[in-house]
Amino acid sequence: MAMSNPPRAFALVGMPGAGKSLCARHLEERGFFQYRFGGIVVDEVLRRGLPLTPDNERLVREELRANEGMDAIARRAMPLLKAALENHSSIVIDGLYSWSEYKLLRRELGASIVVAAIVSARPLRHARLASRQERPLTPEEADKRDWLEIENLEKGGSIAIADYTLVNDGSPDELLAKLDALIDHLGLKP
Repeated sequence: MAMSNPPRAFALVGMPGAGKSLCARHLEERGFFQYRFGGIVVDEVLRRGLPLTPDNERLVREELRANEGMDAIARRAMPLLKAALENHSSIVIDGLYSWSEYKLLRRELGASIVVAAIVSARPLRHARLASRQERPLTPEEADKRDWLEIENLEKGGSIAIADYTLVNDGSPDELLAKLDALIDHLGLKP
């Protein structure tokens, strides 16, 4: 049964390799507007003429927040998100990172927001990161990224405050079935 007042923004949070991007792509295929916060970092790495590597992404991600505040990515994304809300019933945000970004969205987006944490056991996440085609990580790199995102990017807060949690401990189809059930429960429409 759908909620009587569906949220307008649906944010996916989780540690690297949990399945956020899989979920975001699936929702995009269902017709939802989705915006990947990490795209801002990738665009900045490329704008600077740097090779697209995990280290360069981390450096830019951390530098943007050091120079512009912990909510830098959400602040940079805000005009696009607000414009998307003018043309879509609801939007999907892939990869909300920091507690500060979460607070900024709640305060300034002008739309109700629901946060879903995609969680998975660390060994399973690290195996996924090692086998992904785009920017794979060794187990050591994955472990280092986990620690840096928790310590330097306030990542734990947005996961801890999530309204819903989807456990990704099976196949991609099983995760997407859980996601579809949540979307239907929330009454989200593209």
